[in-house]
Amino acid sequence: MKALDLKHTFHRELDIIYGKAEVERFFFLSCEHYLNISRIQLTLEPELTFTTSETDIFFKTLEDLKRQKPIQYILGETEFYGLIFKVNSNVLIPRPETEELVDWIIKSHSDIKNKRLKILDIGTGSGCIAISLAKHLPNVEVSALDISKEAIEVARHNADINNVDVAFIEADILNKSNWDLSFDILEFDIIVSNPPYVRQLEKAEMKPNVLDNEPDLALFVPNENPLMYYEAIMNFTVNNLKPQGHLYFEINQYLGNDTEQLLIDANFQNVELRKDLNGNDRMLKALRK
Repeated sequence: MKALDLKHTFHRELDIIYGKAEVERFFFLSCEHYLNISRIQLTLEPELTFTTSETDIFFKTLEDLKRQKPIQYILGETEFYGLIFKVNSNVLIPRPETEELVDWIIKSHSDIKNKRLKILDIGTGSGCIAISLAKHLPNVEVSALDISKEAIEVARHNADINNVDVAFIEADILNKSNWDLSFDILEFDIIVSNPPYVRQLEKAEMKPNVLDNEPDLALFVPNENPLMYYEAIMNFTVNNLKPQGHLYFEINQYLGNDTEQLLIDANFQNVELRKDLNGNDRMLKALRK
């Protein structure tokens, strides 16, 4: 089957679900992933033809997309901050907003000289934050925590393929008894977290491709206690974040002021609330006294 005809089939079947531009992206991502064929090659070779077995792979991808399975899970990988990360249904798909958080941390600490920074990422998932920091910050020692054994397996694989050293810890940040066991005498210069923060009431705003595929454990919090992870992490910092150490959060856009106030009430200094590129409250930075 000609590649051009296959692309038209993608558009015919999927444009109504995703829109033309997104379907175009899906098709070219699939070509590059499965066949190592670039977009420019397809443009230059309009008569390019796929074998039957190659075409079958694309039709399987098409059916998965029709069921609104995320393209990242179909391909088994995605790009984040210039690195490739393997992903599956045990971990959240890394978002551009989280890239902004990583970029903020890197730009704030890349000029540190003659000091080895100790960093902890809480709720690491695919490891995208921890691994990106380990890759792009000089002289760092990075640890990453997650409650999910399956997520840690994914993150550990991602550390290997990106050639960085990260210490992975399986623990529940909500369970204080885990803290002394896992972090005896450990203190960090930076603690960062993108914890679950979506309230159950916000499910109505979410698309099926997220609700039906990504892990609830990494997404949702109770309506009546939406900041429970932030509270637990701030309590954790009392013994595990060095004085003058930095705390970074990704946050629920609807709870920016509430989360900011939580930090202020906990006597953190220089609390800074930052919007993402879409203009939503998305990140917090604070300094421990």
